[in-house]
Amino acid sequence: MAGDGGEVTLLGHWGSPFVTRVRLALRLKGVRYEYVEEDLRSKSDLLLRCNPVHRAVPVLIHDGRPVCESQVILQYVDEAFGSPGDTLLPADPHERAVARFWAAYFDEEMGAPWDRALRAGSEEERAAWMQKVVDAADGLERGLSECTGGGRKGCFFGGERVGYVDVVVGGVVSYVHATARVSGERVFQDEARTPLLAASLRRFGELDVARELLQDVDRVVDYVRFIHAKNAGKAPPAN
Repeated sequence: MAGDGGEVTLLGHWGSPFVTRVRLALRLKGVRYEYVEEDLRSKSDLLLRCNPVHRAVPVLIHDGRPVCESQVILQYVDEAFGSPGDTLLPADPHERAVARFWAAYFDEEMGAPWDRALRAGSEEERAAWMQKVVDAADGLERGLSECTGGGRKGCFFGGERVGYVDVVVGGVVSYVHATARVSGERVFQDEARTPLLAASLRRFGELDVARELLQDVDRVVDYVRFIHAKNAGKAPPAN
């Protein structure tokens, strides 16, 4: 593990896929860090000082200087730690731009409506938002095909090794499985509609780093059901 990069602290919450992607990146880059679990119902003074704009996790603190927003953190980690040849983003400027495009596509076209679905107040509203997620998966499937030279099952966006987009998308693997169990939507798991994504996420979930850091699916199922019930006005007491 890289130990010469200064003092590193990550403020997070176990249920956040945005935090998970940062933890995956830190582990892949070999960065030692202290993890601090935040209570999002009573946010710490440290979190509010470090991220006064959005007041949200994740926040990476490197030698006392905070970095906010998960994709910004991933790019910072990629540049600040590890050897030049061991990067998440490609060395080629065009390939790097393509990776950033698909990572942004995922968060804007899939992540945002997925969050709206999670917090919807009715089943009809939730189904409408989830349909946007499922439809946007077609675009991501095309992106994976382009990034792998026509599409080979089991390949990552980074080719044979995990890259930047794989970390961005890989952070939601536990939510993919939890969503299938809670509401039946098989995001990324439809072998007929998105075979490359299905194979890629399956392979990602088998990695040692994923087994180590991805959330327990049973716990995520309970968390998703709690959020659904809370937004429908009938939440049970939180565990």
